[in-house]
Formats: sequence, C-alpha cells, structure tokens
Amino acid sequence: MSAHAAPPCPPAADVAVVGAGAAGLATAIFAAEAAPGARIVVLEGAAKIGAKMLVSGGGRCNVTNAVVTAADFNGVRPIVRNVLAAFGVDATIAWFTSLGVELKREETGKLFPAANTATAVVQALVARCLVLGVTLATGCRVAAVGRGDAPGMLRVHHAHGALDASRVVMATGGRSLPKTGSDGAGWEIVARLGHTVTAPHQALVPLVFTAGAPFAALAGISHPAELATFAHGKLLDRRAGSLLWTHAGVSGPVVLDASRHWVIAAAAGARPELRLSLFGDEDFAAVDRRLLALARERPKLSLARALAASVPERAAATLVRVGAALEPATPIARLTREERRRAVHALTALPLPVERPRGWNYAEVTAGGVPLAEIDQRTMASRVVPGLHLVGEMLDCDGRIGGFNFHWAWATGHVAGRAIARWLRAAGCKGD
Repeated sequence: MSAHAAPPCPPAADVAVVGAGAAGLATAIFAAEAAPGARIVVLEGAAKIGAKMLVSGGGRCNVTNAVVTAADFNGVRPIVRNVLAAFGVDATIAWFTSLGVELKREETGKLFPAANTATAVVQALVARCLVLGVTLATGCRVAAVGRGDAPGMLRVHHAHGALDASRVVMATGGRSLPKTGSDGAGWEIVARLGHTVTAPHQALVPLVFTAGAPFAALAGISHPAELATFAHGKLLDRRAGSLLWTHAGVSGPVVLDASRHWVIAAAAGARPELRLSLFGDEDFAAVDRRLLALARERPKLSLARALAASVPERAAATLVRVGAALEPATPIARLTREERRRAVHALTALPLPVERPRGWNYAEVTAGGVPLAEIDQRTMASRVVPGLHLVGEMLDCDGRIGGFNFHWAWATGHVAGRAIARWLRAAGCKGD
C-alpha cells in the first residue's frame, strides 16, 4: 500500500519517523494518539508502505503469539522483559481490535488477522495514521541524520531535501528481505552518530547443504526433530520442532530457530556442526533399548519400518542408509550390536552437511544491531544522541519464529511513541 503527502515531505515536524514498517508505524500511531495535534512525519524510502509485513507469514502476517516472554528472544533478557511488560499480548490484541483487525489463534499459538491476509494489517495501520494526521511520505529515502540549526533539533536528510524535528525515530529494520527495503542503511546512519552496531547475521533462515549431499530425495518431507548446534565441541543451542527437507538443504521452524546460532558461529571462524535427532530428549541408551525391545517383539520388522512411528519411512530409510551405511530393509533382529549402535547414532546425533545459510533474501529477521545497552528501555531513547530513538529490528534483539519479532516491533513502538508524546506535552510543542 502506498500513501502520498502534498508536499511529499514538509521541512519541519515535531517527530520524524524513519521507516514505515511495523515498528515505525506503531511508533507514529502511539505518539499521535497520546499527543493529539503533534506534527508527525513518517519517511519511507520505498514506494510502498509495509512491504515486509505484506510478505510475512506467507502473506498472512503473524502479528504476535498467545504467549510472549523474554525467553523467546535473543538479547539482554532484563531489558527485553521490561519492554515486553509495557505492551503484552493482551494489550496487543486489544490494540489490533481497536484498529478494526480481529485476530485468530492457531494451534501453534500464532495469532493472525482473522481476514487471513497481511493487507488487513497494513491497511489498518495506514488508516489509523491518516485519521491521526500523521504524514506518510513515500519515496523519501533517508541518507543521514545530523544536528539542526536550532538548539535541540535534529535534521533528517532525505531524497527530496531535509526535515528538522525535535525527535527522530530510527525504524529502518535490519538486512533481512532486502527486496522489501531493509538493507541495513539505518545502522550506517546511527553508526556515524556514534552508536556501535553488533555485526548483523542472517536469522530465521533456511540452511543449505554442501553440493552433492545425499538428501535431495527427501525434499518436501516434514517431520518432528531435535537439532543441536555445536562449535569447538561446545553445545551452543538445542531445540525441537518441525523440520522440512528441501532440494537445497533444510528448513522448517526448528531449522529457522537454530539457524542464527550456526550462522554466528560460522562467521566467528568456527566450523559449527548441526546434529539431527529423531527422538527428541531420548538419549542413545534409551533408543538402543527401544530397538532391542522391538527386535524381541517383532524380529522380522525392517529397520525402516521400526522407525515409521517417529518419522516418515522414506526419511528413516535415507537417514539409516546415509548415516549408518545400513540397508533399511534389514530386519532389526538381524542387526549386529555394532550395526545397531551405528543406527542409533545416525538417529540421535546425525551431523548434517550444512555449508551456508540460504541468503538475506530468505532470512526473515536479522541477528545483531544496536546494543540494547545503548538505549533507555523506558523510552527507547538513544543514550548517545539526545532526541534520537531506536525501535524494532534496528536493535540487537531477535525472536524465534512465531510472531515474536512483530511483537517486538509493536512493543518498542509503544514504548517509544508514548515516551515521545510525554516529552512533546512537557515541552509544550503540541498535544493536550
């Protein structure tokens, strides 16, 4: 959805929000609601507003989750916890209801618009901005932020000139899905102002195997799995969920959540290893006992069929053949002790031949950004540049898959917007 102002961007405002994504629009709305009459301008470099929201969740936009806690995020937990406490799930649901967007809960806990389309979310956010008098200026890519001529003012340099504002909010996102306009340029702007930026890495991204890996035949098969990520022999992450085999490697919720740990370790020079288990929290000994019991009860049962209750037979057959060098049709009672143990290793700790992440065009979120220690968690204000605020994916905080990253956008936007409104009222700029 696009929106245009006439003129495209005024020369001055009380608040300039850089970026018309989820966090930017939320900040503008919350500020405008709490400071009626304030001059708020949202500058968007793209021609379309909310491009990333429109493609998220398969075009449905998973706006939040039924349960959101600090444990769902990678970041400084106490700061994350306080930000979430200021705008929880109930408040988010009520807010979307007030915008005319009813939400529905799926079995996984994900909350989507009842209309089942991301367009409903973007249209509601834009409509609310327009009702509140927020100026939405598209095609106004921001190149720099600096000091304005008047004391306490910041100047935003954009494609069509410059805008002076008392408060500037950086909401340009990270580097994920660059085709939607997120290219990391916002970090360059704040770095020139003195902020540090933790190196960005792909997160919530599918992983690609080395060429010739023997798993292509499994493409399209999905099943429960546990993934453990190791580097230098140390366990970095362990999680369970649904895994999807692809023509290039692996994807699915458990892979996307684990990906950041593999990617960051690889970028640090380690040779990370991703190990697959089909039996969750069952260890080697438990699975070995399971196979022994089956061998006694059903001696003619093939190895692949013995695993069918835990994983699709075709996947089990491939994993046994590749990981244990065993014929899947072999009756389990005929396995030697050494062969059975090889099979158990393949089923509980099979190293996957990951070569790289699939790329920024497929990463749903960015790990990295401005450290949370450099903002005031009560206001999202910069501790480095007076008058500057940072929200959403600009910050070094990323959530797991399931609506958590959008919730972070709404929550940080709420904290920043309300704090800015308080400052505007106190300064007598605008408002009631």
